[in-house]
Amino acid sequence: MTGRAAPVVAPAVAGDSRLFRTVLGAFATGVTVVTVGGARPHGMTANAFASVSLDPPLVLVCIDRKAIMHEVMAAAEYFAVSVLAASQEGVARHFADDWRPQGRAQFESVDWSPGEVSGAPLIRGAAAWLECALWRSYDGGDHTIVLGRSLAMGRRADEDALLFHGGRFRRFAEET
Repeated sequence: MTGRAAPVVAPAVAGDSRLFRTVLGAFATGVTVVTVGGARPHGMTANAFASVSLDPPLVLVCIDRKAIMHEVMAAAEYFAVSVLAASQEGVARHFADDWRPQGRAQFESVDWSPGEVSGAPLIRGAAAWLECALWRSYDGGDHTIVLGRSLAMGRRADEDALLFHGGRFRRFAEET
């Protein structure tokens, strides 16, 4: 026995982006809405989000270079992240829809309030939220890795987060 697990799918070949997505789909993530306020407010659904550092308190979000958010974020000083609650799949789908209205209009069908520090929209009912100052950004291939320094944050202890796994939105299973 070599200690290696037998692959369930064929081994990935460099450049096979479809298989790469399938493989990464085995890793469950939370679902967030990243927002920027100001003169050009914008939001997007993102599951490429993670904590980076406790001191200073840093998080990262990865943004596709072709996304509208890429240009908006590059001009922003602040952004916010709302970690969606299990009941907010509709909000996730709304901010993932390329056909939604742009600017302030995209927030008209969503319950939100401006962050006290950043002014960026925070999704009401979210399981958690952070307001961040743009700290640094790095090349990440076809994405930009954006680091934010948390300036304010909160969590609703009574809410489970919405999950994304295997290409589908999911919820925690009830404990028995």
